Amino acid sequence: MKTPSPVIIKRKKALSVSPLKASSTVGAALAFLGFNRAIPMLHGAQGCSAFGKILFVRHFREPIPLQTTAVDHVTAIMGGDALVIEGLKTLCEKHQPALIGVPTTGLVEAQGADIHLAVREFRQRYPQFNATPVVAVSAPDFSGGMESGYAAATRAIIEILVPTAAAAGTRPGRRQRQINVLAGAQLTPGDLEHLKELIELFGLRPLVLPDLSDALDGHLPASDYSALTIGGTLVSELATVGDALATVVIGGAMNAAADALHERTGVPDHRFAHLMGISAVDALIATLATLAAVPVPAKIVRQREQLQDAMLDSHFMLGQARLALAAEPDLLVGLTQMLAGVGATTVAAVSPTNAPALAAAVCEQVQIGDLEDLELTARANRADVLITNSHGVHTGKRLGIPLLRAGFPQYDTLGGYTRTWIGYSGTRATLFELANLLLSLEKGEIHPYRSALKQWSEAERHVAAHSA
Repeated sequence: MKTPSPVIIKRKKALSVSPLKASSTVGAALAFLGFNRAIPMLHGAQGCSAFGKILFVRHFREPIPLQTTAVDHVTAIMGGDALVIEGLKTLCEKHQPALIGVPTTGLVEAQGADIHLAVREFRQRYPQFNATPVVAVSAPDFSGGMESGYAAATRAIIEILVPTAAAAGTRPGRRQRQINVLAGAQLTPGDLEHLKELIELFGLRPLVLPDLSDALDGHLPASDYSALTIGGTLVSELATVGDALATVVIGGAMNAAADALHERTGVPDHRFAHLMGISAVDALIATLATLAAVPVPAKIVRQREQLQDAMLDSHFMLGQARLALAAEPDLLVGLTQMLAGVGATTVAAVSPTNAPALAAAVCEQVQIGDLEDLELTARANRADVLITNSHGVHTGKRLGIPLLRAGFPQYDTLGGYTRTWIGYSGTRATLFELANLLLSLEKGEIHPYRSALKQWSEAERHVAAHSA
């Protein structure tokens, strides 16, 4: 029986209290960071890029290449096209990048800037840099969120840098072992690394767009400091996308990018809302086995059996557990469906932005809002555990319930970006961590009974006094 769609409660407040949303500008910049020798240049004020860079550095614990056009009070009024042109020229001369991404910010979008016109003027004025790809994308802070900005940048990269089948002479299936992967912003570098390993176990070669697992996985390179990204998808490999056997798409936010890729190349795609929970992973594994025309590897079968055992071990704790979630739409949908699959109930669900994907969330309602909305709903519905990013630390303390950190940013602990949430093994780890958090609450525990008539020893009196 199909689960009914949740009621979507739209924003009614005129302000955000304890904001949840990460801007679409940050999401677009993150997509460009998944390509080798690339650099995003945000078109906006210095503060626009500085705020995003701080979040990136604290989350990934890595130096983040990020530039800005540094719009000031004069150019904010008179127009900043000259700053874009000069910035692109400087980057090309100084660093010779393989890709420059130019996401807009709310400031220049409100001012009415035409970022695509500025890029065309740069091409006309400096034809010597025509070999350097420049991808401009509209990603203002006031529209959408991190997932939508990331998806918009990925789509722009595809539309500008992936050649059409007619122009490049590509043919789907020519590279019989290559699988394109359009990975949504909800996947961590750890998720992407695990996904690539799963694909490789079938004898296939994944080409991830964008590949954060190679660029922001936290490794010490042998080379010296670089002003550009180290690792990630090679821009030159975009020319081979049209020869792939198939495309795997993860996340509803990536559907528009997937449509653009299919239209340009004709490569068939297989779309998955998420890869969390046994049913969702089963669908991916069955697809990969069909594409590769081989049996499921024994290692993956073993991982599935381990997940089944973990579901049995944790069902006493997770069954009827009451959880409160706040995350971007695709991540929220994946978490609610995974939790429903093990008998837990999502009693509070908050998303920073509205999206069609939210119709698949397994809960009574989804509120478009902030962490204040989450706190009020979680308290009213007596949530046991909170799941959100590091901004929810104080919310969890006020509610008096434990927090499982998920999403972006995670800045008060180390290694959040390396965590694997997807696949059989990622789901297993998540179930164990949630079960342990619920065990720490000691709900339903029966404490020893001490008869008032019994003579207590001095040691027993001491233990009883401290237990009280």
